[in-house]
Amino acid sequence: MTGRLILAAVACLGIEQTQTPTFRSGIEKVQVDVLVTRDGRPLTNLTPADFEISDNAVPQQVDSQWAFEEMPLNLVFALDASSSLAGRRAELLRDACYGVLEQLKKDDQAALVVFAEAVVVRSRLTPNLASVRAAAELPLPPGQTSLVDAVQASMVLAESEPGRALILVFTDGADVSSYLKPDAVLETAKRSDAVIYGVVLRGEARPPFMGELAEASGGALFAASPAEIGQAFRNVLEEFRHRYILTYAPTGVRAGGWHKLRVRVKQPGTSVTARPGYLR
Repeated sequence: MTGRLILAAVACLGIEQTQTPTFRSGIEKVQVDVLVTRDGRPLTNLTPADFEISDNAVPQQVDSQWAFEEMPLNLVFALDASSSLAGRRAELLRDACYGVLEQLKKDDQAALVVFAEAVVVRSRLTPNLASVRAAAELPLPPGQTSLVDAVQASMVLAESEPGRALILVFTDGADVSSYLKPDAVLETAKRSDAVIYGVVLRGEARPPFMGELAEASGGALFAASPAEIGQAFRNVLEEFRHRYILTYAPTGVRAGGWHKLRVRVKQPGTSVTARPGYLR
């Protein structure tokens, strides 16, 4: 894949390529997206007082918290359209998208990115979910897999409008044709506010990049058979609905560079998933 195709994908969003999505960590506030579970089940009804956050090992005061329902969602589908996803697999992938679109709420928006050798933005963020569905019904472009490039375009797209950003990436194989380097896109993820979930086909090669990306953004990576793609997509949305957004004003830490985050819940027996840190 050439750099020209990446430039085209970003330019079609109406955003300068040099603009990097930024994790909302200005001088006043840091925002952290957190999933809390106990015995594999999301734990709800927590308050700011239940959380402890350290920033570069310095304890911070959590000053506010929101649940999913209180903030509109910007959901970006990033779907592998390489030649191995023809026929029945392509049908199952489209049906999985339709199922998630049906569960979105009034103020939510969705967008669609498909990628083979080229990265194509089929739909920008829009509350018109019928138009996103129509975009998903178009034939998939043939070619190899430009996964890394597609993730970069999806992060720019997800944060092109206000809202809570979720990127749902599906792929059935390793990247073989991206122009951008994985490390560069992982760096973008560390600055981005988007949470990235990946779904890969069970039994196929699992790209290391996907696991690194999920960890860097505080998301997760799931494996599914072709018949289970729809349920996996629904599980991603359901899990995301039970996440919290915590904010704090950084105190006693330097302004720039990498900040290591540690988030814990005071209640025993809990498991916490959050991004490991952020860049300022």
